[in-house]
Amino acid sequence: MSDQYLGEIRIFGGNFAPSGWALCNGQLISISQNSALFAILGTTYGGDGVQTFALPNLQGRLPLHWGTSTTGSNYVLGEVSGSEKVTLLANNLPMHTHAISIPVNSGPADLSDPTGAIESTPNDPASGNPISSYTKNAATGAALPFQSGIAGSSIPISVMQPFLCVTFIIALVGIFPSRG
Repeated sequence: MSDQYLGEIRIFGGNFAPSGWALCNGQLISISQNSALFAILGTTYGGDGVQTFALPNLQGRLPLHWGTSTTGSNYVLGEVSGSEKVTLLANNLPMHTHAISIPVNSGPADLSDPTGAIESTPNDPASGNPISSYTKNAATGAALPFQSGIAGSSIPISVMQPFLCVTFIIALVGIFPSRG
């Protein structure tokens, strides 16, 4: 590979780290054997800072530049956040209503078949007439509102964008970067 800065991260198409490089999989390495790299990374990605420090772990993660985003969110170097799956709750949904209006007629019912008819005042079964609960007369109002039953199963959904797995490697040897 070409001259690299110590601590530089690159994307590599192989499934191994070439000589002088390590996989970005969060492993702990010795400070005494990698003091120059420790001077750059410190314990930003983990380790005890006495004997060990950790390399960045990009397994299952997307890299994100640190700093304040255009929306005002502040991201700190080494911060790990996010989730592959989320469960949407009622509070996550936009405010809305389900207006249910069932037309009714307050007059006497004259039909027992609901096809093409609306609810009406049922007749008295003691009258000896067949029980009727519907009419084709015009609606005179609406039934009392009601709430629909519970829906959904609370199954988490994936929020992963389409991806391609590659190997992220970090330079263990190279040019010590000077601050510009």
